[in-house]
Amino acid sequence: MIIDGRKISQEILQQLKSEVAALGFRPKLIDVFVGNDPVIESYVNIKSRRAAEVGIDFEVCRLPNDISQEQLEQKVSELSGTKDLCGLIVQLPLPEHLDKQAVIDQIPPHLDVDMITSANLGAFFAGQEKIVPATAAAILKMIESVETDLTGKHVLVVGSGFLVGRPTSILLMRKQATVTVANASTPDLKTLCLQADVIVSGTGSPGLLKADMVSKNAIVIDAGTAESYQGVIKGDVDFELVEKVARAVSPVPGGVGPVTVAMLLNNVVEVAKGLK
Repeated sequence: MIIDGRKISQEILQQLKSEVAALGFRPKLIDVFVGNDPVIESYVNIKSRRAAEVGIDFEVCRLPNDISQEQLEQKVSELSGTKDLCGLIVQLPLPEHLDKQAVIDQIPPHLDVDMITSANLGAFFAGQEKIVPATAAAILKMIESVETDLTGKHVLVVGSGFLVGRPTSILLMRKQATVTVANASTPDLKTLCLQADVIVSGTGSPGLLKADMVSKNAIVIDAGTAESYQGVIKGDVDFELVEKVARAVSPVPGGVGPVTVAMLLNNVVEVAKGLK
């Protein structure tokens, strides 16, 4: 079974369209984009189109690659005062000369729809968040499209980054799953994978998970993305072969990505409801 992220995304977007129509105003989302990376540009364009579909005003603030730390922090702070603003995000990755977290922490916590400011990360880990990190929420939504009850299920999360591994692990633990966190360098990763009912991989290591590492009853969520030397976006999972073995698997592209965008917009709508 292929877990169709585009289909799940469209279902979420349809619901959001109705919710935005009931607000009485058009919420605004601003995306701060430093540089001109074409891969990032394509992702920003997708967010722009999906926002338009549901009635959210999406604005891109484009800034030069050589912008200084002080200038960028000041710009993010200025943008936070925009009328009807219900979300402010900084497009990652940033150029190497910039301190990513210092920039992100200029976003007021109530406008941080990515949930990656230091304040919101702390609130999430303490279980006091008002909205959920979009990628983790998307992964959970995809798992639950196949298996609604995760109580006691053994879930292996490969990767411990703050965008995928850490928040996803916490969400799954809240669902009473038994969660193991590994990484691409974990000894005998294959054994851990074969023991898992659900595998979530977000390392950015193309082809890391092979068919002989997956049991026939496993649900496999590929949250890893990397660009090959041919310019093709690849996931962590050897999709064509794993699909023949696993109970269900998500593709790249067309899996976690579209659902993450939908869940990001869901966070914007949740903020807007609080302003209504």
